[in-house]
Amino acid sequence: MYGLVNKAAQDFVIKGHGYDVWQIIKENAKVEEEAFVSMQAYPDEITYNIVGAASEHLGIDAGDILEGFGEYWIEFSMVEGYAHLLDLAGRSFPDFLNNLDNMHSHIAQSFTELRPPSFYCEEIDDETFRFEYHSDRPGLARFVVGLLKGLGKRFGIEVDVNHLGNIEEKENSHEYLIKYHSK
Repeated sequence: MYGLVNKAAQDFVIKGHGYDVWQIIKENAKVEEEAFVSMQAYPDEITYNIVGAASEHLGIDAGDILEGFGEYWIEFSMVEGYAHLLDLAGRSFPDFLNNLDNMHSHIAQSFTELRPPSFYCEEIDDETFRFEYHSDRPGLARFVVGLLKGLGKRFGIEVDVNHLGNIEEKENSHEYLIKYHSK
């Protein structure tokens, strides 16, 4: 994953638990980098190790950490200067969900080693979608739940996400039912 993801994980821990806790988690995760470079690709294991070390040190389920981190990612990416990309993806929650693949294609022009997930969104009714997430990275289903909730905050709506499970027994393909409504 790119350094931007790891920077966000670091910021998420520091904002929630303080710099000293980050230092402990960083050491337990065996992270040797003093600082992450946003545009540099790092082994996925670094991010997974950070989540695992945070889970162990804080006594919080790794899935809960991933969900919180996913929700935080939306805010972080906007502050880090990527708000324009989020704006280009859509002015409404449904438009945004339907444009996720296009947004990632645009991002891949700058992040040349990007291995983006892919998405499929099917409208069931005016406030309900069936949503698919496909990736070559395992274990991120709860991160996606957090991302969807973070997008709800961005659009000023309530979002309920139900992870329905894997698609066709594929480990890294997940199906969700998303219901949303105005606050």
